Amino acid sequence: MQVLLGVLLAALIALFAVETRHNLKRDTAAFKLVEQYEKDLGNPALVDAIVAFIEQDWKLKRVWRRENGTKDDVRGLIKHLMLWGNMRKGRRFIPITSFFYVGSLEYLLQHKDGEPKQLAMKMMQIFHF
Repeated sequence: MQVLLGVLLAALIALFAVETRHNLKRDTAAFKLVEQYEKDLGNPALVDAIVAFIEQDWKLKRVWRRENGTKDDVRGLIKHLMLWGNMRKGRRFIPITSFFYVGSLEYLLQHKDGEPKQLAMKMMQIFHF
């Protein structure tokens, strides 16, 4: 019984370490893009960088493929989010950071034809603005 509990504890510690590493990697990538493109959101390299990160991240890639995401979707959503959600709080900037989390990416891709104000308000709720 103690061996089983020890194995379970080791598995939980390993899972925690893997998830923490994943979160740090994601947050660092998002912040680098915020720092680089906050004043230049029309730059096509931003869309390419966001899509490249989505396609290499195993969690985001599943959502991206399930919702049939495209570069044009990202480009249009950035424009929508700029209208009402052009806000930065700490390391988060709504038009960029929204693409780096599973829940927000899924919402954006499901509602890509939605009203810009509604999309921005939902992202502000998700990121506690």
